[in-house]
Parts: sequence; C-alpha cells; structure tokens
Amino acid sequence: MSTALHDDVSSGVLRRMKEGGFDFASVHPIEFYAIFPDEARARQATRNFRGESLHALVTERDDGAWHLQVSKVMYATYAGIGDFEHDMKSVVLPLGGTFDGWGVTQEVRGARP
Repeated sequence: MSTALHDDVSSGVLRRMKEGGFDFASVHPIEFYAIFPDEARARQATRNFRGESLHALVTERDDGAWHLQVSKVMYATYAGIGDFEHDMKSVVLPLGGTFDGWGVTQEVRGARP
C-alpha cells in the first residue's frame, strides 16, 4: 500500500471514529499489525517492542504465516499513529514482514449486551 493511500485510510478511520463518538481525550491501546513468513522473524521483531506502554503478541495464522500484534497505549492522533507505523515498518520490512494496518476498539454508545 502506498504511503499516500495509507494516509488516506488512516484519515478516514479517524474521521469515522470521531463521528462515532470516540473519546480522543483519553489514551487507548492502539493495535498495530504485521505478517511474517515464519515464527522466528515475527519473534525477532517483538524484541523491538517492549516497554511500559507496549505489548507484542505473535500467533500463527491459518495460512501458515505468522501474525504480530503490537499494542501501544497512546492517544489516537493522526501524527502519533503515523509515527508508530513508521517505526514499526522500519523493524518489520527488513525482516521480510508486511505491515498490515492498525485498529482500536471503540465502545458503541447505547449498545446492550
């Protein structure tokens, strides 16, 4: 995905979050995703994502590839998300991985269990 297209995707997601009443004044765990061809490279990438506000999880996918999920507790801002994407790509791409986007859980107002 090109950088310009990805920026448009992030802008669109953030706009929909705002329209849905997302609480941008609070920090949230933002999930960033990557895919690797093997477990060793996915685990090697996790060494770069440790810290008080970071958590990394590696799982096998049904297709035999390996999924890396990095959670970063942060404010959901365009600049902050873009900066972390850049940092993550600088680790993932040299290891043969593919950056696979980001997401955040948003509570739906008025939803009943």
